[in-house]
Formats: sequence, C-alpha cells, structure tokens
Amino acid sequence: MSAQPPAVRIPPGPRLPQIVQGVGFIASRRKAMRLLRERYGSTFRIHIPLFGQSVVITEPAMIKQLFLTSTEVASNVQPNLGRVLGRGSLFNLEGDAHRRQRKLLVPPFHGKRMHAYEKMIEEEFLREAAKWPEGKEFETLAPMMHITLNAILRAVFGAEGAEFEALRKLLPPWVELASWLATVPIPRKDLGPWSPWGRFNAKRREFDRIIGSLIDKALADPRLTERDDVLAMLLQSRYEDGSAMARSDIADELLTLLAAGHETTATTLAWAVERIQRHPGLVSRLVDEVGSGGSELRQATILEVQRTRPVIDLMGRHVNAESLQLGEWNIPRGFTVIVGISLVHDDESIFPDAGRFDPDRFVGQKPSNYEWVPFGGGTRRCIGAAFANMEMDVVLRTLLRDFDLVTTYSPGERFHSRGVAYAPARGGKVALRRRSTPIPNSTVPEKEAAELTR
Repeated sequence: MSAQPPAVRIPPGPRLPQIVQGVGFIASRRKAMRLLRERYGSTFRIHIPLFGQSVVITEPAMIKQLFLTSTEVASNVQPNLGRVLGRGSLFNLEGDAHRRQRKLLVPPFHGKRMHAYEKMIEEEFLREAAKWPEGKEFETLAPMMHITLNAILRAVFGAEGAEFEALRKLLPPWVELASWLATVPIPRKDLGPWSPWGRFNAKRREFDRIIGSLIDKALADPRLTERDDVLAMLLQSRYEDGSAMARSDIADELLTLLAAGHETTATTLAWAVERIQRHPGLVSRLVDEVGSGGSELRQATILEVQRTRPVIDLMGRHVNAESLQLGEWNIPRGFTVIVGISLVHDDESIFPDAGRFDPDRFVGQKPSNYEWVPFGGGTRRCIGAAFANMEMDVVLRTLLRDFDLVTTYSPGERFHSRGVAYAPARGGKVALRRRSTPIPNSTVPEKEAAELTR
C-alpha cells in the first residue's frame, strides 16, 4: 500500500464572512494582523483580498522552512505586482527562469561595483540638501525620494540627459499609482484614461518608449563595453546558453529596479530621521562615530529602524504542491502562506523589549535571516538589499556630517499606508541646522566599507 499523504491541518482563524475579513484587512492591515495574533496565536488563518485563503506565520523556524522550500512546492505570490512590473520582471518569474534572470541581475549590486556608487549617492544628497530650510521643520520623505530616485537612475543609466529627465518626472506618479494597484482588488480592465489601469498603461507605454530610446543609444555607443551602468551590463550579459536578454525583459527589469529601488529605501530613510531625532543620546554617539570614521552603530541603527518601522509588512508564497508542511500545520494546495514581517519584528520572545527603539541590540550582533526579514529571504530575497543598505549608510553618514539634528521629545509619527509601503504619517518631519564646518575624518575604514556591500 502506498503511504497516505498527511491530513490537512490548518491553524485557527476568524469565522467572519470573507468580505468582512477583507474590509478589515484593507482598512487597517497592521491592526487586523496584530489583533488576530493576540486572539489565535503565532500562526493563524485569514482570507485576504487578492491572496485568498491565507495562513500567516511568525515563528522563525517556520519562516526558515518556507524560505528553503522549492518553488515547485511554494511559489512567489504577487497578485497585481506581476502585471504592474511586467512578465519579464524578476517578481513574475519562477524556477529556472527566475534563477537565470537573477544570475544576470546580481553582479551590478554587489561587491566592488558598489563602492563606485558611494560618491554618486553623496553627490545626490548634497544636491538635494542644498534646498533644505535652515532650522525649520520640513518633511524628509519627498527629499529622500528625490535622492534615491536620482541615485538609482544614475546607477542604471550612467549619465543624465533628456530621457533621464523624462523618467525623473514619469516615475514618481507611476510608482504611487502602481503601489495602490498592487494591493487593491479593483477591476483590471483598461477603461480609458479615467480608469486606474488606463492611466497606468499610458504611463507604462511612455516608459517603454523612453527605455527603447535608451537601449538604441546604448547599442550605438562605441564605448558600450567600457560602461559600468546597469543598462550597459544587461545589454552585454548572456545566459548560460549564450543568448541575450530580450528587450522587453530588459524594460521590465529596469522598471522593477527603478520602482523597487528607490521608494522603500527613501521611506526607510525618512523613518530613520524620524526615529533618531527622538533619541538625543543616540544622535550624539552617531555624530561621534562619523568623526571617528566608524559605521557599526550607524549600521545597527539602520537594522533597528527596519525592525521597528518595516516599510513592507508582509510577503507571501502560494502553495502549488498537494500540501505544504510547516511545523504542526499541513497547508493544502491553493492557500497562500504569509510571513507577517511586522509581527515577527514585534515578537518579545525574539527581540526582548521589542517596542523600544534600541540600536544597541544589533551592535556587534547581526540578526538572524529568519527573525529580521525586511528584504524577504531564500531565492526571493531582494537583490538590491546590499545596494539599499549602502545607500542608507551613505545618506545618514553625510547628513550627520553636514547637519546638526534638532532633537525632539514629541510623540513618534504613526504608520501611514501608501499602498505597498508604510511611511511616516507626517512625512518624517525634522529640523536641521547646517554645520559651519562639516565633521572631518568621515571616511569609513575599508574593512567596514566591505561589510556594507555584502
């Protein structure tokens, strides 16, 4: 007799009608998830719009199991994101296709190539910071968006020009619209310029036109082989069988890099400013560290900002196999398994006194990849994680070097949903004063700089 498959065993969850569960989740998913954990425990079931019947997990052991599960058993789930970013986007690929594409995309964002981007990021920071008011409170989210967008545009395309300016204007409203379309269960039909998908498709056509022009110019550039921008590298890269990436796939991947490569980083930077200005002692220590050329505390601060204020609060996998065993639960085909990122980061059993902002918890101790998960994990871990970390480090280092933060004891800003991402409700407000003389000796030692790009 053949062995019988293990019986389905699903964790408990609310018995409310699906539409009620969905409305509650859309209205306030952070609050809904927290209440469900309090009632049902660390693993629970919920019906989520777009995701369907879902099991939310928060235990590191189960998260590790999920991250190490093959894509044949549990594949990536991005309900509308695949359509938003295109069929050739890494977000939309699985199995061998995902592995082949990822192999081509990883090199530009790791290792020694990253050091070349540091000066560029500092230049973009200084260009934007020149506009900041002296001693008056202002929102940092929009300026951080400008810095990170300009930085990723330069990293991807190398030089500025007419197309660069067109993308600078096109991408912010496109990202804002796409962020909502990726999370809201609305009709996907293009009903013309007045419909969400109609507006989105019009912007996408304009993006493809600009990228097509940039590809043509790059291919005609006699110095293409000497260039080190991402577009040039993708045009010259080859799969294992010697074939080149299709133009449409390049466009999809560039859109993915540009969209995912600036909003989340900028939002985390706005949260970082919002957090550290409420801890005067930490600000003093961070400033001293800049003067000494160190980065350990600054890196720990970035980790703690991402733990306490995760911009993305969940990620998921779709069960393709007959069932997926996670701990004591056996989840059937068709379900989605959600990693509740905020719930993991708030777990007192993992991070003692989890509600307290305390960068020292990460000084000299890096968190586990299954307890601290702002970049996801496994084969789906964000390929730009090292770039984002380096970018945040450079921006914070330069800000602390050139500006004196006006500290405050005012209540922290609440979470505000921007669709996919959570941002400070008041835009990460801060008051800054320019230093008459920037702090000297702010170069990061070579050994510590190498750590930033891993």
